[in-house]
Amino acid sequence: MARKHDKLTALGVKNLTKPGLYHDGRGLYLRIGPTGAKSWVFRYTGNDGKRHDLGLGSTFDVSLAEARDDAAAHGRALRREGVDPLAAKRTAAAERRAAEVRNITFRQCALQYLDAQQSRWKSNEGDIWRARLRDYVFPVLGDMPVAMVDLALVLKVLKPHWETMASMAKIRGYIESILAYAAVHGFRSTDNPARWTNNLSVVLPSRSKTAQQDHFAALPHSEIAAYMANVRKVDKIGARALEFTVLTAARRGETLGAKWSEIDFQARLWTVPASRMKMGKEHVVPLSDAALALLSGLPRQGASIFPMGPDAMHNVAKRLHDGVTVHGFRSCFRDWAGDETNFERVDVELCLAHQAGDSTEQSYRRMTAVDKRRVIMQSWADYCGGNTFPTSGNVRTLHAVAG
Repeated sequence: MARKHDKLTALGVKNLTKPGLYHDGRGLYLRIGPTGAKSWVFRYTGNDGKRHDLGLGSTFDVSLAEARDDAAAHGRALRREGVDPLAAKRTAAAERRAAEVRNITFRQCALQYLDAQQSRWKSNEGDIWRARLRDYVFPVLGDMPVAMVDLALVLKVLKPHWETMASMAKIRGYIESILAYAAVHGFRSTDNPARWTNNLSVVLPSRSKTAQQDHFAALPHSEIAAYMANVRKVDKIGARALEFTVLTAARRGETLGAKWSEIDFQARLWTVPASRMKMGKEHVVPLSDAALALLSGLPRQGASIFPMGPDAMHNVAKRLHDGVTVHGFRSCFRDWAGDETNFERVDVELCLAHQAGDSTEQSYRRMTAVDKRRVIMQSWADYCGGNTFPTSGNVRTLHAVAG
């Protein structure tokens, strides 16, 4: 309600356009800026004897009546008590900020960190982070205030899988990075309970010892046909991805990010972009009959060929043969090529996206090796299928293995 000493009206506030300061009374002013923006200001003399302006908000958000009430409650009432309104406002804002910091969860902090880092990552690295955090970290830490995450909670995440999953070492690094981000932004103290040196290294065995078999164990190539027969019996997308990875001698990350747009069914080629390759160079993979048949049997539900978590293939591989890892099948392929075939070593290395030979030979191989590698990959697929009839004269023997 307007009082006799109030000078402004709601209609007048609406119609005023000239930049300046318009007094309503008892310290309340309407401020119109050079651009025409209108806001409310409570002007008072502080305890220091100087003039201060307390902003009360835009006229779009605060009506004239509300501005008068705010000036009375947050301006004149505080001055009567000897309180500086600006100082009180800053204190209230600091308290709200402190409450927000106390309540921000690990999940919220992690998602902020992922958004901040997204532009720095290659290909699907951010998706791998999100999937691992979702599956292994958020169930324990997700809803905890990030300020309360301590050593005991970090160990609760890591210990159940530390000696059986190689990826837990990376997950530890994820937690450390997120907690460091939280400390920099004032969400917690600088102490980082996920730090390895002189911290977790004292209570957890080194992954370089416990996970050596995880990283390097390879199935003997004489057992690959039986193994692949068992993989085909598993009705999961992770099993299809594992089968495709073995047939193409690919790295896990190359398969995880595979997209339908990378497949040329007519040319029978899979082109992996440089952004997803370890060497940072585009890699063309000739696709065998078995690899093409596998792809043709998959549903197309989006851009990704294998929509799944980053550990889905690992879980299938471990379930079927404890100790064997996805990466180990590349060694299995190399052992087969060396033991059972007369294929040229440089062509086999190119199948693995390795550089072999001098620069002149590498250039020549890049131009001519697709057809040679097509024969190699078809022979490998036949071997994985237990085929006793070689498709190439370069294959010395093929072992018949019951599937």
